[in-house]
Amino acid sequence: MTPARLRTTLAAAAALSLGLTACSGGTSEEADRLENGDLPQVSIGIHTGWDEGIAVSHLFAAVLEDAGYDVETDDADAGIVYTGLAGGDYDVNFDMWLPTTHADYLEKYGDDLEQLGVWYDDATLTIAVNEDAPITSLEELAANADAFDGRIVGIEAGAGLTRITQDEVIPGYGLEGMQFVVSSTPAMLAELKAATDAGEDVVVTLWRPHWAYDAFPVRDLEDPQGLLGAAEEIHTVGRSGFAEDYPALAAAIGDFTLTDEQLFSLENRIFNEDDGADPAASARAWLEENTDLRDALADALAG
Repeated sequence: MTPARLRTTLAAAAALSLGLTACSGGTSEEADRLENGDLPQVSIGIHTGWDEGIAVSHLFAAVLEDAGYDVETDDADAGIVYTGLAGGDYDVNFDMWLPTTHADYLEKYGDDLEQLGVWYDDATLTIAVNEDAPITSLEELAANADAFDGRIVGIEAGAGLTRITQDEVIPGYGLEGMQFVVSSTPAMLAELKAATDAGEDVVVTLWRPHWAYDAFPVRDLEDPQGLLGAAEEIHTVGRSGFAEDYPALAAAIGDFTLTDEQLFSLENRIFNEDDGADPAASARAWLEENTDLRDALADALAG
């Protein structure tokens, strides 16, 4: 996340594929205020219920606080967050899904937003099975339905994943003979846990990023017809003028990425192991266990 000097920690970060380069440095009001102890304030708008955005926002908040920034986080509906960003009420948001999910917001507010970087590029809808299941592709599921008790375990009725499974995946792969159980995300996860704990085969609707990939031995079924859609990128966006006001932070954001393993582990810590009770504390605890990333981010912000 910052183009210019990660020195020693850059080698460690690169070895771990953290996607950081270095900071561009230079003087700025941001640097002067940090040096003088006059804390620059950064407000982060977070989409309510979007786990990956909650996780990364609190990860950044912890690093920024340690670097001397005064950080405010605010959870709100995605539409409220983008309206606030465009109006300057928030400085930054770490969870714009493109090119599809948040395209309408980009079209509506794009002239008043700054694209700061892509930190994850494999956000996908999936159909997943236990990792030792007897099939690897959705094309094999109909012929092996009995191995899964003839059931596909889904989530909420109103979810886009549910609609696509019903309207595209089931007819496209000839799965009409299987029962599609429309339930809830907690119910789906409970069935996934029970089945994997018992060593039984199970098939569920899922999506990346999700902490289930860290918590359970699961893998995605191949989707050769592409009926679940293409992968999306998760972008960080700022209010107009953000990069000029916060050059070190903007540069750090621009080079920041997380691997699947890092993101799934972070989400698992926050939402599964700690039950989502205190995302800020959980993110800080996770950083204490992932010091290479923490130190590389800190060095990047220092320029």
